[in-house]
Amino acid sequence: MTEGGATGHGKEGGPRRDRRGTTAAGGPGHGTGTAGGPDGRWAPGTQVLWRYRENGGARFHIARPVTVVRDDPELLAVWMAPGTECVKPVLADGTPVHQEPLRTRYTKPRTVQRGRWTGTGVLKLARPGEPWSVWLFWDRDWRFKNWYVNLEEPLTRWAGGVDSEDHFLDISVHPDRSWHWRDEDEFAQAQRDGLVDAALAGRVRKAGRDAVAVISRWGAPFSDGWQNWRPDPSWAVPSLPPDWDRTPAHLSS
Repeated sequence: MTEGGATGHGKEGGPRRDRRGTTAAGGPGHGTGTAGGPDGRWAPGTQVLWRYRENGGARFHIARPVTVVRDDPELLAVWMAPGTECVKPVLADGTPVHQEPLRTRYTKPRTVQRGRWTGTGVLKLARPGEPWSVWLFWDRDWRFKNWYVNLEEPLTRWAGGVDSEDHFLDISVHPDRSWHWRDEDEFAQAQRDGLVDAALAGRVRKAGRDAVAVISRWGAPFSDGWQNWRPDPSWAVPSLPPDWDRTPAHLSS
């Protein structure tokens, strides 16, 4: 998973929402980052946090405010708008992580830094219990670019959002249905540096193979038409709360 700009499905087979991001049942809901409804689901339009813990530690080093597009037992879909203020890891001297040579990238001291998402918006899709999420990227004219499979721990839900831990290895999927692995060098380095042990590496590789199997048969969410989705223009860009790194009482995955 890289920082900065870019590089669920209905029973009928497609996302049940119009081009503004509203559900078939109505317009976007209004929330303050807490779970809504008796089942703990968020209404469309609710603003929540999508966070990642640091590898080999317990602190959060990535936090992204997002707007809920859909949240049900089958799928969580969220929108990260252009210009969103996020938190990302940097080296202790402020150097961007990706500028550090790979051999020392994961061993030098780090801190976190606030900044704006500089790319186009990103639609993120995650199914409960699945060890990856699927992100969609567009060019600035809304020409679809690619899907991005981010291998990670299954999301853990809490009242204000979802948490995970990134597993370094990723997959790019193109509109012609071709795909390729990404960040295999980072995945190997993380193993050498002790951030990914043999057992975890095996689980990540299996998750990757499972994701490739879904891609090969063109299953959900790739077949669901999400590339034609558009956000509701009335949605405000979410703000980053001051307590973005709070440790909550987690709910469920």
